[in-house]
Amino acid sequence: MNWHAVRAIYFFEMARTKRTLLQSVLAPVITTSLYFVVFGAAIGARIPEVEGVSYGAFIVPGLIMLNLLTQSVSNASFGIFFPKFSRTIYELLSAPVSHFEIVLSYVGAAATKAVILSVIILATATFFVPLRIEHPLWMVGFLLLTAVSFSLLGFILGIWADNFEKLQLVPLLIITPLTFLGGSFYSIDMLPAAWRTVSLFNPVVYLVSGFRWSFYGTADVGVEVSLAMTLLFLAVFVAIATWMLRTGYRLKP
Repeated sequence: MNWHAVRAIYFFEMARTKRTLLQSVLAPVITTSLYFVVFGAAIGARIPEVEGVSYGAFIVPGLIMLNLLTQSVSNASFGIFFPKFSRTIYELLSAPVSHFEIVLSYVGAAATKAVILSVIILATATFFVPLRIEHPLWMVGFLLLTAVSFSLLGFILGIWADNFEKLQLVPLLIITPLTFLGGSFYSIDMLPAAWRTVSLFNPVVYLVSGFRWSFYGTADVGVEVSLAMTLLFLAVFVAIATWMLRTGYRLKP
């Protein structure tokens, strides 16, 4: 294992966050705080409890998952896309760095940044609503697995995209809508039966449900199913990323 190369790429990516601190950290925290004010305090005050907790507390896991997914994808996709755009990717591919080490460094940095932001948002939420975490180890597990899985998805998107428009296409048109419709702000049990069935085809439902279960012990689907789906996403994304690097898909001229 070439740990020198892994550390160099990892800390380079982490340093990029320091240069864009307002955009990378402060903006998502302010946006999420506004969600707490609008949905948690203003609208939530008129909504009865959902699954035994106040509406403001109910949406906290969904908001954390919303930021975790979007930040994981955007950080990892831009991280690998920019060397392609500047054509410095060829120096990396010709260096004595294995495919696993490349994935480990880029995905590790993206997942780390997404998890740090999620912890900051979780801490911010305590200023607005009372929180309880019934299964902290499961919460950490879902947080890490989801961050790594969707950082891998971002890594795949960064390799696939050949311009900045495509880089933003999937996060804006697919990830964010699926997250909003994935039970972040409501329980899918509140939907009519037909729409509840449709919602079960949304993969984000399983992520939000499992993460919410770690907080309050209640979920839209079984926690075992949520864990299995999260591991399935991880396996699929690992397989695709491995295939891309082995074949040089959109990396080699």
